[in-house]
Amino acid sequence: MAAFLEVQNLVKTFGTNTVVKGASFAFDKGEFISLLGPSGCGKTTILRMIAGFERPTSGAITVDGRDITHLKPNQRQLGMVFQAYALFPNLTVGDNIGFGLKIAGMQAAERRARIEEMLRLIGLSGYDKRYPYELSGGQQQRVALARAIAPKPRLLLLDEPLSALDAKIRVSLREEIRAIQRELGITTVFVTHDQEEALSISDRIVVMNAGNIEQIGTAHDIYNRPATPFVATFVGQLNMLPESFGPERAIRPELISLTPRPDTDKTLTGTIADVSFLGSVIRLRVDVAGTPISLDTFNTQSATPPRRGDSVTLHLAEKDVLALGT
Repeated sequence: MAAFLEVQNLVKTFGTNTVVKGASFAFDKGEFISLLGPSGCGKTTILRMIAGFERPTSGAITVDGRDITHLKPNQRQLGMVFQAYALFPNLTVGDNIGFGLKIAGMQAAERRARIEEMLRLIGLSGYDKRYPYELSGGQQQRVALARAIAPKPRLLLLDEPLSALDAKIRVSLREEIRAIQRELGITTVFVTHDQEEALSISDRIVVMNAGNIEQIGTAHDIYNRPATPFVATFVGQLNMLPESFGPERAIRPELISLTPRPDTDKTLTGTIADVSFLGSVIRLRVDVAGTPISLDTFNTQSATPPRRGDSVTLHLAEKDVLALGT
C-alpha cells in the first residue's frame, strides 16, 4: 500500500545556507508524526514546504498519491495551526471557526451545524459568540485547532502549537489534540523541540539535526535504540560513564539502581552530591571519582531518602550501556 504522505529527497537552500539536506520519509494515513529537533534544525522549514509557504529547492511532496510540491497553499486541502494562535480578533469564536467554510461557499445552515460540531469536539459549546480576547490561551488554541479541521482537511499541520502555553495546560492540551486526532483519523504532522511532547503523543518521530534526518521510529525505538550519538544525547537524559567503561560509553538514569538486580553485572561507588525531591521521584546526583552520575529512585513514605554525603554503590547492566562512538 502506498504511503499517504511522502517526502522525497527534499532540499531547501536560502542563499548559501542549506537548511534541509535531502529529507525523505513516508507515513500512512491516520498517523501522528512529530518532527523533533533543536531550533534551526530544519523541522519547521519542512512543515512550511508541506504547507506550501516555502518552495523546495529540489525534491517532491505527495499526499494521497497526488504531487503537491508546486501547488499553492489553498490548493492543498491542508489545515494548519501555528505557534501564535492567529485568530481574527474582530471575529467571534464561531466566525473564526467558520471562516474557511464561508470562503469555501458552504451554506449558512450547514456552516452553523459544522461550527457547533467543532465546538463540541473541542469542549467549548456555547462559546460561539465570544471574542478571542475573552478566552484563555488554551481556549484560543482550541479554537485555532477547530478552525483548521472544520473544512475536513486531508492533512493537519501543527507548528509548535503549545509552546506559548504554561506547562500544565500544555500537557492537558496535547492530550486533547491527540484524542481529537484519533477520533477524526486525520494524518497529522506536529513540529516540536520538546522531546517529552514528541515521545508522549506520536506514532512515529522524525529526529532532525542541522538539516539532516538522524532517525525515524517509534518513541520506544528512538529512546531505547538511538541510531546516532546525537539522538542518544538529545532524546532523554544520558550519563557519560567513567573511562574505565571505555570511550564514549553512556547509560540512561533509570537503568541505574542503588540495589542489585538479577541483570546487573557492573558496579560503581561514589558519594551523593545532590538530592532533588520531585514528588513521586527522588533524583540523585552521585560523584563517581569526579564523574557526575544521575539516577532516579521512587519516593515511598516508608523509606528514608538518601542524603548528601552518603556513600553509595550503583548497580547497572553492561547490556544497557550505549557506545556513542559507534
